[in-house]
Amino acid sequence: MTLTDLAPATPATADRLAALPVAVIGAGPVGLAAAAHLHERGIPFVVFERGTAAGSAVREWGHIRLFSPWEHLVDDAAARLLADLGWEAPAPGRAPSGSELVDEYVAPLAAHPAIAPALRYGVDVLAVTREGMDRTRTRDRARAPFSLRLRLADGTVVDESARAVIDASGTWGQANPLGSGGLDPLGWEAVADRVAPALPDVLGSDRARFAGRHTTVVGAGHSAANTALVLARLAEDESGTRVTWLIRGEAAQRISTEGDELPDRGSLGTRLQRRVRDGRIAQVDRFEILRAEDTGDGVRLHGRRDGDAATHDTDLVVVATGFRPELKMLRELRLDLDDIVEAPRALAPLIDPNEHSCGTVRPHGYRELAHPEEGFFIVGMKSYGRAPTFLLKTGYEQVRSVVAWLDGDSEAAERVDLVLPETGVCSTTGEGGDCCGPVAAAPVPVTLTAPAGLTLLPLAGASCSIDSPDGCC
Repeated sequence: MTLTDLAPATPATADRLAALPVAVIGAGPVGLAAAAHLHERGIPFVVFERGTAAGSAVREWGHIRLFSPWEHLVDDAAARLLADLGWEAPAPGRAPSGSELVDEYVAPLAAHPAIAPALRYGVDVLAVTREGMDRTRTRDRARAPFSLRLRLADGTVVDESARAVIDASGTWGQANPLGSGGLDPLGWEAVADRVAPALPDVLGSDRARFAGRHTTVVGAGHSAANTALVLARLAEDESGTRVTWLIRGEAAQRISTEGDELPDRGSLGTRLQRRVRDGRIAQVDRFEILRAEDTGDGVRLHGRRDGDAATHDTDLVVVATGFRPELKMLRELRLDLDDIVEAPRALAPLIDPNEHSCGTVRPHGYRELAHPEEGFFIVGMKSYGRAPTFLLKTGYEQVRSVVAWLDGDSEAAERVDLVLPETGVCSTTGEGGDCCGPVAAAPVPVTLTAPAGLTLLPLAGASCSIDSPDGCC
């Protein structure tokens, strides 16, 4: 920061900034929690949502049941706001589906008279910058309003100003490519019609697509495990249905079988292990995808296994390899992101899947989420960058602290109180060895044949994220 930046703002500039709203990007659970806290503190706000209704991203995986029970899914400020209208919190101890989360909590919150007038649907935020400034200009930067370039539902593109910006847009729709270099494998476009995103509705609207076919689920996290298990159930009713679970490593270390205070999540690894052992799910481990080939009636994945060329044939592929933040829209802002996980630099060491293992993520607030661009914050699943294991309750504490800071309440902003359930989830093998142990003891043999290949595949599958396709916590 320069001496120029420390110069006092003129009354006109200060008055204009104070009159502008705080812009919230995303009307999912965390974005609406931010709105509730802003309302509670009397700060004007506007919420931009790409979908046609609040919780649109959650709706897309609405058939999935979350791991977290209701007591971990409702923000305190939102609950206080809803209670004024006679809303009763759902019974604790029960884990809802994504659709139930929207119907019983998100939609009522969005419809609240204190929130509804500030919601703008069908708005795509194309970019965020400072008024009249690209990222290279420093003089008077901190006193310039933010400018958001928006594409409205009718296609019109406009710019709107804001005092501060809270980006709660999540990572939904930003799946990690299958290539280890961060790119799609060669030939991927040719098989696109045989590729499904994470968490398809296998037993519901997508049943006909998977029934009687061989599906390969690629990924090593909870979304992959969920999909493989549901496909195994489908196979019990639909003859000819087969499922293969393809991972890069020797075992899916993120899927715990014990030590998890969320019982549904803790049992996932046990159930998956049982299905692998009894042969209802075929496991292909240590397979690195290089390219994809259209075989006319299916997909042939070319790759390497233990350094040798190999292929794997299947009818369909489900991409459950985790997610990443969309950062292009923030290119003109001064961000301080970790080089590895693309999370705020101070937060990254707490969540980096290359470093942390079992246990909880330390509670954190505005300090860990701050960027050199004063007044701009990334919260929710997007704040975790490419790292998995995000809990809604973490996002609620993030926005409580951030909004307190925006209100000048340093005492409340600094106080971060959050008790999370033990995850029982390991991300990597640390110095003391693998703290959770492998999911499957003995992989089911799968025949792999020859041709060559050329890149590597990081099957990093997300663990559980509420506003992303994993949507499980």
